[in-house]
Amino acid sequence: QVQLVESGGGLVQAGGSLRLSCVASGLTFRHYRLGWFRQTPGKERDFVAGTKWEVGTTKYADSVKGRFSISRDDAKNTVYLQMNSLKPEDTAVYYCAFRRGLAVPTTESSYDYWGQGTQVTVSS
Repeated sequence: QVQLVESGGGLVQAGGSLRLSCVASGLTFRHYRLGWFRQTPGKERDFVAGTKWEVGTTKYADSVKGRFSISRDDAKNTVYLQMNSLKPEDTAVYYCAFRRGLAVPTTESSYDYWGQGTQVTVSS
């Protein structure tokens, strides 16, 4: 059974940084694709970043490119989303998600497993 547990959200001032964590159980990273999404009230989940580990391919939404980065710690079975230079428009609930398959799609429906989400609030 796959379980994803997120943490690391909080309140931060604009320009600050946060690192989100997603602890995974029941899956092996190399067999899955990772996606990070975010959602604001009344809207669908938007793709933030995703990676295909074995070829080192990572893609980012234009809005976060150069500010956010993905990493992982295999020993802890944890993936991270490092968020720097945060802006008020980054305020959202952030989710990690995994899927099998070769691609790293940007659509919510393409992912099979989801964390519970963690709130990130950036004040101006």
